[in-house]
Amino acid sequence: MPKRKHLVAPSVLSADFAHLYDDVAMVNQSEADWFHVDIMDGVFVPNISFGFPVLASIAHYAKKPLDVHLMIVDPDRYLEQFQAIGADNITVHAEACTHLNRTVQSIRELGCTAGVAINPATPVSHLHEIVEDVDVVLLMSVNPGFGGQKFIESTYRKIRELRDLATGRNDNLLIEIDGGVSSHNALALLKAGADVLVAGNSIFSDKNPTHAIAELKRMAPDVISV
Repeated sequence: MPKRKHLVAPSVLSADFAHLYDDVAMVNQSEADWFHVDIMDGVFVPNISFGFPVLASIAHYAKKPLDVHLMIVDPDRYLEQFQAIGADNITVHAEACTHLNRTVQSIRELGCTAGVAINPATPVSHLHEIVEDVDVVLLMSVNPGFGGQKFIESTYRKIRELRDLATGRNDNLLIEIDGGVSSHNALALLKAGADVLVAGNSIFSDKNPTHAIAELKRMAPDVISV
């Protein structure tokens, strides 16, 4: 059984905000599959990114799906607004949701695909009761809040654990990796079982971001896992 084709999602958090339109246009014209948009509130994570006006501007010009990652407390308050602006996938953190099943159900009722993220210190076992109900699980491979951090090596083990957990229960689950992803570790992540690579600094700091995206897309693991 061949490995399904993986997706690449450039993280807009690492874009040049003074020239945001140019970076959105670059992603549109590249081989990227999604726009990954991190929304931070300064409470759940120690940083503030951008809110609805900036997201609306991105959505207006984006020609590819918006993968919106909510690093915020009580995300249920804003799900309808994110959907209305143009979010295609909405990912919430398991650590931020008191009633995670209800939140996931609400996302799907809005017509979006639903994702759940977990931080590096959160074990995969915490997803046992939700894995059948989500479209995406995002594994944070750095501590959330800032771009450009060093990749956490235990992520490979967590990918394999998650793939084992999903096998037979949700075989269509997409495993997304966010943090420290580059051409140096992308192939190993894909071999471990990842499906979606979120890359920010390694793309937008490259002299040729379009080429950096293409390089990530052309990674070709020939095995299901390692």
